[in-house]
Amino acid sequence: MNTSKITRRHFFLSGAVSLAAGNLLAQTLTRTRGRYRSPNEKLNLAAIGVGGQGAGDIAECESENIVALCDVDWKSAAETFSKYPKARQYKDFRVMLDKERSLDAVTISTPDHFHTVAALWAMERGLHVYVQKPLAHSVAEARALADAARQYGLVTQMGNQGHANEGARKLCEMIWSGAIGEVKEVHAWTNRPIWPQGILEPLPEEPIPQTMDWEIWTGPAPKRPYNSGYAPSNWRGWLDYGCGALGDMACHILDPANWALQLGAPTSVECLRQEGRNDQTFPNRSIIRYEFPARGAMSPVVLYWYDGGFLPPLPRGIGEKTKLGDSDNGSLFIGSKGIITVGCYGDEPRLLPEGLMKEYKLPSPLLPRSPGHYREWIQACKGGPPALSNFDYAGPFTEWVLLGTIAVRYQGKLVWESEKMEFSNFPEANQWVKRPYRKGWEMPSYGL
Repeated sequence: MNTSKITRRHFFLSGAVSLAAGNLLAQTLTRTRGRYRSPNEKLNLAAIGVGGQGAGDIAECESENIVALCDVDWKSAAETFSKYPKARQYKDFRVMLDKERSLDAVTISTPDHFHTVAALWAMERGLHVYVQKPLAHSVAEARALADAARQYGLVTQMGNQGHANEGARKLCEMIWSGAIGEVKEVHAWTNRPIWPQGILEPLPEEPIPQTMDWEIWTGPAPKRPYNSGYAPSNWRGWLDYGCGALGDMACHILDPANWALQLGAPTSVECLRQEGRNDQTFPNRSIIRYEFPARGAMSPVVLYWYDGGFLPPLPRGIGEKTKLGDSDNGSLFIGSKGIITVGCYGDEPRLLPEGLMKEYKLPSPLLPRSPGHYREWIQACKGGPPALSNFDYAGPFTEWVLLGTIAVRYQGKLVWESEKMEFSNFPEANQWVKRPYRKGWEMPSYGL
């Protein structure tokens, strides 16, 4: 079937049916697991990581009871601590989760390497979880989190705020209505990294700040001496702690493509070009190619990721002064009948060349509109509809995004077998699918 003939009927009879069924199951489980709250009651919330992005995450939940706050660096956390003086303060999330028995849910806004440990601890204790993007630090972690969410029947949400945007929904509806025909290519780019990468050697030891617990901050990652170049701010570029530009921006920028094209798992990933390759950090910039097979009526698609200043080639017929995406970040969908570009969070989907949108009539809405990214999660915790970026969606999405963080370590195409969770043609690369945990932080019940 040609993509131009994808209709509401076709959509609901294909991928949307399985997605809706999964959401219905999640909603049913939500009503039977965890502590029930009526829509009129307030949740008792805690936060793990309350400096930086974590401060913004908990601020978005101020309608609820903020009862406990945890951060390993009390200097970074000071502003949030002062904003919620009644909330009890902790450095060790394990102590907090075991002492605070009245909790309903927790937000997790730590460096990438800590997401899974904190989330699994919380879910084991019956707590609904909100976890910042990327959902996990490794492919195996992403799968473990999705499996655990189903096992415990708890409400989950990944912090890719654009999934709640109107623009992302319009983009999906434009593509499903056949506005540009069959989509064969996607090109997505970001101006990240805006932190140091391409560093060849570990950094020298520095005194640990008195306000920080470096042992807990390190968590499951390999032990190394403290340096301010790792924490609290520049961890994202280091292989042990972050996921580079992909980890920072791909769960935003690639979300419209993942959603609109129902991508699932790729069959291969390859780093086509990079600058600054090393064994400590991500490269200064890279181009990564993913190949996805046919999905129902949708044809195979190739997706390209560009970071660090690399940009996609200008499509034929598009003027050099044409604004693509939101300039610094965005994506292009190349179809058999046309082109669509969107901004970082799926904002402002528009046909190219410029001027075509003036004559184009948007299709009737197909997807439900969101009350807001954080509001989705809060309402779901109280028995409402599942949050739309729950782990059933975010887990598989994060899995394929993180394959790119492995591809930068090698030359050549890596052939991916999703069911086996392994690369079939490059066994050496499989060591990064599931990373070893430091002694004392292992979670064997989840294969971690």
